[in-house]
Amino acid sequence: MTGSSLPSTHPLASGTTAASALIAALRGEQPSHRPVWFMRQAGRSLPEYLEVREGTTMLESCLTPALAAEITMQPVRRYGVDAAIFFSDIVVPMRIAGVGVEIEPGVGPVFDRPIRSMADVEALPALGDTGDGGAFDQGLEPIREAVQLTVAQLGETPLIGFAGAPFTLAAYMVQGRPSRDHMAARELMWAQPEVWEALVSWTSRAAGLFLRAQVLAGASAVQLFDSWAGSLSEATYVEKCAGGSRAALMAVADLDVPRIHFAANAGHLLDPMGAAGATALGVDYRTPLDQAVRATGGRFPLQGNIDPAMLGAPADALERHVQQVLDRGSEAPGHVVNLGHGMPPHADPAVVKRVVEQVHERG
Repeated sequence: MTGSSLPSTHPLASGTTAASALIAALRGEQPSHRPVWFMRQAGRSLPEYLEVREGTTMLESCLTPALAAEITMQPVRRYGVDAAIFFSDIVVPMRIAGVGVEIEPGVGPVFDRPIRSMADVEALPALGDTGDGGAFDQGLEPIREAVQLTVAQLGETPLIGFAGAPFTLAAYMVQGRPSRDHMAARELMWAQPEVWEALVSWTSRAAGLFLRAQVLAGASAVQLFDSWAGSLSEATYVEKCAGGSRAALMAVADLDVPRIHFAANAGHLLDPMGAAGATALGVDYRTPLDQAVRATGGRFPLQGNIDPAMLGAPADALERHVQQVLDRGSEAPGHVVNLGHGMPPHADPAVVKRVVEQVHERG
């Protein structure tokens, strides 16, 4: 079933991707084979990626439609995975909005002005609405074009839209750069709760509009990626974080695409993450999938959760590990095989290809 708000030419509405293994699994159905894709499959581990990226910055690559589409397609061609993940970065919506941010090699996102006060939040650019012709909406045009170029090449393979979760975006903006403990953000949420609430409201709107633009342009599912939510207790997550994630995910709820919510190191948060607008949950490598099924009462299809470190293990050990993931995942109402975090930059493409083949043969 597809939502009435989708354009008739959308791959889900037209039936092009509706019967795919990925969509079936994410809807809690049993496809002919277990689908598999990998977080960060589009990028740094592939030699063809390094070749096409030469001479460009990360953000330039994300905002150049033909290049973003090519990078998104590369792992689909090489591995035969069951989904493409849109090539982007979590700070792209902020860059589109006009926030001063760069991705420094070896460091990560660095902001011109960290957010520390209500005046800082109020100075953030207005975001408007999808299709209103405002500055942010116009800035999303390269994203729409990249999605359309990708979908035209994918055929029956679904594209997954991507956005960073509001908590992680806000944590970066408060700190001004990556942090190991996110102390500045965690202090702000309690010392100035009104400032934190206003900032998360802005980041959730940015993430939601970013996801919506991708879906309306042709993405058949979305994933909200929360790098840092696992650093929070369950009580703090529910009070200070979950509302932002829900707002972002519900921005596409009327379009009736599967909504995957993933957070690293968040086995203790799976149930509230599901309550925050998800229709499927990504599980990191620290939590066995059968345990995740029990923790969530079997209410959600699950995605995961091969340990990325196992890609460097001997072939027989990796094969056993993948089989364990398949066995444990079979207890979920639907299971999409993935890594339990992103693809390591030094992953051997030949090893990744063998994992895909094993999943397709035995899943």
